[in-house]
Amino acid sequence: MNKNVQYVVVIEHANDGSFSAYVPDLPGCTASSDTAEGVRLEIAEAIRLHVESLRMHGEPIPPPSAEAIRVSAA
Repeated sequence: MNKNVQYVVVIEHANDGSFSAYVPDLPGCTASSDTAEGVRLEIAEAIRLHVESLRMHGEPIPPPSAEAIRVSAA
């Protein structure tokens, strides 16, 4: 896989102040942390490990297909 491949990551801020993240194109690839910076680091590692596991098991690596935009509600 090309090292320049980039996946969309969704980061959510919980009411308790923690953060969680998931990758729509990699089901089951998630991370959480008490800080925004922490969850960014954790999800990057989770993606690396997820792709590595797929490779080790001879499974296909899903190409990035999700897109993200922000839409104003007002």
